[in-house]
Amino acid sequence: MSQVIDRFPRITSMPAYERVAEAIEQEIVSGRLRPGAALGTEAELVRQFGVNRSTVREGIRLLEQGGLIRRDASRRLIVGLPHYERLASRMSRALVLHQVTFRELWEAAMALSLATIELSIDRATPQLIEALERNIAATEAARHDPQRVGELDGEFHMALEEASGNRVLKLAREPSNMLIYPVTELVVRDVAQGAERLIHAHRMLVLALKERDADLGRLWTRRHLNDWRKGFELGGRDFDQPVDSVLLDARRQKVGE
Repeated sequence: MSQVIDRFPRITSMPAYERVAEAIEQEIVSGRLRPGAALGTEAELVRQFGVNRSTVREGIRLLEQGGLIRRDASRRLIVGLPHYERLASRMSRALVLHQVTFRELWEAAMALSLATIELSIDRATPQLIEALERNIAATEAARHDPQRVGELDGEFHMALEEASGNRVLKLAREPSNMLIYPVTELVVRDVAQGAERLIHAHRMLVLALKERDADLGRLWTRRHLNDWRKGFELGGRDFDQPVDSVLLDARRQKVGE
């Protein structure tokens, strides 16, 4: 007689506080509760859900951690927006767990960056263009500090994403950006004139925004990312290596300095 292998975990009931949190989250995600709307008092939620106050408080705590609920100055419960950084870091961890490679990140970054620059060409405001120019000036001043150049490069591209006026693009890019930007510091260290090449690419991207020149924007987006790839490989790194091993080497190198 063959032995039956257990494949499925036992079904357990969800704790009441998680059901409270899930019910409120569904109202927020569906748009029935909009950011800034008053959620009600704890006592009102106790009455509506038919549970005790400690259950409601624990459910609210879960939602506060994710940024879906916040408290105003009078401690009233207000619908918020999810913490962008927390969502991005969660997705970044998922990418690492799936052992994605830098080739995959680079391919995705190329597609999303081209979409970003095309929208930014049409939508970038003078204020955002000024912010990008200030970033370039700060990068020039820090060009001998690879760590700072890497940080400013990340800020530059986040500002470009802001200029696109498309929050879906911004949310889609951030998880992979969080894995790419730490390596930019290593690329700048390894490549002669690495900081100068990065700064020149940023200048040309800003010029494309100023002149509303989509062809120029696409050209320098491709050149910028191809330059990053060449710098990555010049440092002796394998483009098909999982990102976690590359990032681990980067941390080791930093600690050993």
